[in-house]
Amino acid sequence: MRVLALDISTSVDTFQGVKKAPGAAARLAKPDPAAVARCCHALSDETRLAILECLRGGEECVCNLTDSLDSAQSRLSFHLKVLKDAGLVHDRRDGRWIHYSIDPDGLDTVRQFIDTLDPRRRKP
Repeated sequence: MRVLALDISTSVDTFQGVKKAPGAAARLAKPDPAAVARCCHALSDETRLAILECLRGGEECVCNLTDSLDSAQSRLSFHLKVLKDAGLVHDRRDGRWIHYSIDPDGLDTVRQFIDTLDPRRRKP
């Protein structure tokens, strides 16, 4: 019987050249206080919360949001800009239409901050 010796004194990066998922580093890093403040500000308005509820199902055009929320386009554009600046939504232009969707990385920022506050999640 032949016994092979395995040298584990050096490591090999088996994932060399493999791209990380978008936002992977952001999910591991401590949340930026300024980013958390922008997110909290954006989430402190009922209209913006209603917009996020509408976007839960996926991407929506501003025209659909105006109908769903019975609100003027200019008013929604202001609130969408606040959400976008906070990193909670992103937009995609398609001709003259702009489509909005929730940005999961922005939600991760808020979630990570809240997790740091939760005493049940603290490490001893």
